Amino acid sequence: MLKVTKFGGSSMADAGQYRKVRDIVLADPDRRVVIVSAAGKRFSADHKLTDLLYLCHAHVQYGVDSTPVFEMITSRYLEIRDELGLDLDLESEFAQLKEKLDAKSVSQDELVSRGEYFSAKLMAAFLGFKFVDSADWVKFAMDGTVDKEASYPALQELVGEGEYAVIPGFYGVMPNGAVRTFSRGGSDISGALAAAALNADVYENWTDVSGILMADPRIVENPQPIPEITYDELRELSYAGAQVLHELTIFPVREKNIPVNIRNTNDPDHPGTIIQEDYKNESDPDRVVTGITGKKDFSIITMFKRGMTSQVGVLRKVLSILERHGISVDFVPNGIDNVSLVIPTATLAPHLYNVMAEIQREVKPDNLTVLDEIAVVAAVGHRMAFRPGVSGKIFAALGEKGINIRMINQGPDELNIIFGVDNKDFAEAIRVLYNSFVK
Repeated sequence: MLKVTKFGGSSMADAGQYRKVRDIVLADPDRRVVIVSAAGKRFSADHKLTDLLYLCHAHVQYGVDSTPVFEMITSRYLEIRDELGLDLDLESEFAQLKEKLDAKSVSQDELVSRGEYFSAKLMAAFLGFKFVDSADWVKFAMDGTVDKEASYPALQELVGEGEYAVIPGFYGVMPNGAVRTFSRGGSDISGALAAAALNADVYENWTDVSGILMADPRIVENPQPIPEITYDELRELSYAGAQVLHELTIFPVREKNIPVNIRNTNDPDHPGTIIQEDYKNESDPDRVVTGITGKKDFSIITMFKRGMTSQVGVLRKVLSILERHGISVDFVPNGIDNVSLVIPTATLAPHLYNVMAEIQREVKPDNLTVLDEIAVVAAVGHRMAFRPGVSGKIFAALGEKGINIRMINQGPDELNIIFGVDNKDFAEAIRVLYNSFVK
């Protein structure tokens, strides 16, 4: 068996966290390939190394001395090295990097990628594993997408069967050899790519929480963890606002049907959450709702036009108007002669008056209104389709608490029930739902 393990920034923050990672990796000989992030925060007021590297580059671009910030970066890594008692020459590499920075001969992507690079150098030395530079196997195409046909064989050649390796996340190279980074959270993508390339049996993603929680712990006190979740449920939760591992970052392992296990570096005995295509051995078959989440600050444009259902192209005209203004619609609940468009207020606000005027002119509705300060709440669960009365239970619970429902939307696959409430009722609505379905 092969387990590819990825450790996030909080797991790489200091020497104490490095020791936890080492203990986790060495506790299971199947954990042979390790992907790491740059050092994260050690405490709430601390800085992430990636942020400091971005700041360093900005200093140079604006003619400000970057030395104080650069020294903060080097001291963090040298401190980790010295506390771990490693015999590793980092000073010469830091000196070369500083020269390139001062000469403005290092790109932002290359500079920022050094956070993961040095983390991996240290962890490889600490574990006694081979260091594999991501620049040697993650190949980007000219359009910025990953060239898997080139990348996968490259990693397979670098990491042979049975070999142990540490790989920095977050970056690769363009066809011309220039370093390119992924977007934020890119180390998750790197880990998923490595797992897919090596045909791993499991991809472990280690972070600072014990899996995915059923609700936001800032709203619900001590929410239960989700032991198992499907990729489709994960996508619904992340799209609706949950701060979870984004489904798109682990798409490479989904393509190969490799299970993902979200684990906690600070609580390694907790089984965490398993993400997979389908449920294999569902731990709680009576669970109806998998997770509850949501986002605030939406606007709802509602249009009423008599006989709309018998007129061809009405909705298309409205959507075309929004498209011209670069506005994407999140939800489209509708009735017989009315349709509502649910859009993030920040997206709609700069174009609102022009959009409303164009709908009036081109569609000629009988009534057109806009409602602001709306929160969208979603209850997600693959078993909701098989349980009658779920919607009734939700609406009854909200009604008992005096929470007014402003919009209802449910997909045909019945994987979620989405409804809108006033912003002021957002947190209470999530607590009501959680308490209704979790005993």
